[in-house]
Amino acid sequence: MTDTDKLFSKPLAQISDFAFDDEVVRVFPDMIKRSVPGYPTIIETIGLIAGQYAQPDSLVYDLGCSLGAATQSMRRHVRASGCRIIAADNSAPMVNRCQEYLLAQDAMVEQLTPVEVIEADISELALQPCSVVVLNFTLQFIPPPRRLKLLTDIHRALLPGGLLVLSEKLAFTDPHTQLSLETMHYVFKRANGYSELEIAQKRSAIEKVMQPDTLEVHQDRLSQAGFSRSHIWFQSLNFCSMMAHK
Repeated sequence: MTDTDKLFSKPLAQISDFAFDDEVVRVFPDMIKRSVPGYPTIIETIGLIAGQYAQPDSLVYDLGCSLGAATQSMRRHVRASGCRIIAADNSAPMVNRCQEYLLAQDAMVEQLTPVEVIEADISELALQPCSVVVLNFTLQFIPPPRRLKLLTDIHRALLPGGLLVLSEKLAFTDPHTQLSLETMHYVFKRANGYSELEIAQKRSAIEKVMQPDTLEVHQDRLSQAGFSRSHIWFQSLNFCSMMAHK
């Protein structure tokens, strides 16, 4: 059972850096749905993409899996024989709740792709050969100096024809574009019931933890990591998801 996100609804004397702890896990499904425009579409389509690119007898990774929404979607759509999903996150509360959700999914749906959920720092994880990797709003929480190495490790692990799905909040070099889309994001959050206080306090909590890049930085980094091409397949306001091909 999940609760309504009210973590920042009352004035806080001190705002700590955002962390994926037990309190956040408890409200995370509500938080992400009300905070990220297009999130349900992204999740469902990640499953469809994985179903198209997953190769028989290969691994599929969901890195920074949180509560496993992308993993659940991929389990429904991946039909290649012998596939297995590894879902990894460095938050123990996230991993524990993710396992609970996947067990519930097992009880409702037959013939799902098998999944292993592990607690791990994905930037230190030794990746095995795989056909699909998903980083769904994960890279933005990795310290910038470590992002290229992670993408290079992913590229190295991907099989020929393999694919990375990368979803991120975007920053923009043009100040007018940045202001326009940032303002509309706050309009989106207000429309979903967040107050000015909640928006302001959440922004203070997350600004040092989540550091978005521009699309140009993402694409240049993906090229440096070895990907042959990358493109956006979805964007809503300042949130997007990309496909990067080996």
